[in-house]
Amino acid sequence: MWMNALGAGLNAIVSHNGEMAKLYFYYSSMNAGKSTTLLQADFNYRERGMHTMLWTAQLDDRGEEKAIESRIGLGADAHRYDGATDLWADVTAAHTERKLNCVLVDEAQFLTKEQVWQLARLADEAGIPVLCYGLRTDFQGELFPGSAALLGIADALVELKAVCHCGRKATMNLRVDVHGKAVKQGAQTEIGGNDRYLALCRKHFSEALAG
Repeated sequence: MWMNALGAGLNAIVSHNGEMAKLYFYYSSMNAGKSTTLLQADFNYRERGMHTMLWTAQLDDRGEEKAIESRIGLGADAHRYDGATDLWADVTAAHTERKLNCVLVDEAQFLTKEQVWQLARLADEAGIPVLCYGLRTDFQGELFPGSAALLGIADALVELKAVCHCGRKATMNLRVDVHGKAVKQGAQTEIGGNDRYLALCRKHFSEALAG
């Protein structure tokens, strides 16, 4: 099942009311509105007088003024994590100073397995809902480490909608070079936007790699 970005963000708020805190993973291909959904959820919490803590990957430095920026122009400041960040320690320290009602993590595919378990602990032991947003697979169709861990242990999995040029659901991320040709080999992580990645259905992804 896949949902539109706005609906997923709103449903996240409703689902937390009166329930035990959970670890959520909102995943998709590129250009599905993950950052927009995160920012909408954050706004909904803050509009109700609640406190949030936002995180994003240190290696994604595309935001000029805001750490998290969506393609439609929304943005927000956020803490940045790398592989050495202890999310349990940093979030619980902030929670002690001021009660946090939600933690939201953008670019969650770049989390380590250990950090995903730290986020699960925040939900289980600290009682803080954690909403993670990220890609499921890389440009070769392989799971990112953070995404693999989240798919394995998250309480709720929500697939956000992206559309291939053919109109089918886009589930794959094709990396392209400066000439628009498919890139078949390389490092798993390479930051880029529409100039480097295309969201495609599996059929057209496979055809591009075979071309």
